[in-house]
Amino acid sequence: MDAFQKEIDERTNLTSSNKFELLLFRLGNPEGTTDKPGELYGINVFKIREIVPMMDITAAAGMRSPMLGMVNIRGQVMSVVDLPAVAGCKPGHGLNILLITEFARHTQAFAVESVEEIVRLDWSQVLPADSNASGNVVTSIARLDSAQDGGRLVQVLDVEQILNMVSPVKEQMQPPPPGSNELKIKPGSVVLAADDSRMARALIEQCLNDLKLPYVMMTDGLQAWKKLQELAREAEQEHKSLTDKVAMVLTDLEMPEMDGFTLTRKIKASDLYKQLPVVIHSSLTGAANEDHVRSVGANGYVAKFSPPELAAMLRKVLPP
Repeated sequence: MDAFQKEIDERTNLTSSNKFELLLFRLGNPEGTTDKPGELYGINVFKIREIVPMMDITAAAGMRSPMLGMVNIRGQVMSVVDLPAVAGCKPGHGLNILLITEFARHTQAFAVESVEEIVRLDWSQVLPADSNASGNVVTSIARLDSAQDGGRLVQVLDVEQILNMVSPVKEQMQPPPPGSNELKIKPGSVVLAADDSRMARALIEQCLNDLKLPYVMMTDGLQAWKKLQELAREAEQEHKSLTDKVAMVLTDLEMPEMDGFTLTRKIKASDLYKQLPVVIHSSLTGAANEDHVRSVGANGYVAKFSPPELAAMLRKVLPP
């Protein structure tokens, strides 16, 4: 038990150095190709609850691809998603492994062909994916080798987008409840938001629009940090305070280039920026993650994807 807790602590502490661990797996080959091992895909280890061999799947009435059915794991029934079907791949050796994932307060199983290894990376090794090349299911590309040219690449899947594709969360798309609409901030000020998931950005933008809050949306933590510095320079040039330009920062945790933990820590360590409220909006739920959020000085934590909860948190942290 001590060794297990030590391993958990080590992984949690990675976030203090802008690092994380990625589980690598294969889904097979693109349709029509069979001559080489399938491409590597990845998912953040923090989203993985456990990895189990394939088991009997019960097909639910009316269920369609890429949903395979349901499994019962220690009394918990969860849906199984055919991940190769989502990515347009065909397993050469069948579906052999279930990745049991837990994020955004949901638990589900993803069927894959094989699991390769866990690698430890710096977020600077992860770059945003070209949406034209990756479609809608890849959020970023990770370079496994430190060299700038060549080396192995891993496609990091946008699991939030995939989950919404196979099981749309329509109730989460509803606007905040009556009476929670419209928040007032200083004229000319904005909410600075950052998230690398297309689906998450769409939900955040809808929520902020419902609240009549102006915003600037970034796709990773490094972009958000540079934008914050730019707005601070503008405020200085105009002889204004930073809060005349930025009302608060709303950030995801898992992002290319710079993660939300690092972004929050840099903000709170700066005499210039530390007065800004920072809210972390993440699918990495659970007590360990929420405790770590508090340790880096964030003013609030909201689990994806619930506009009413996000609206309540914004109302709590934004100055009246």
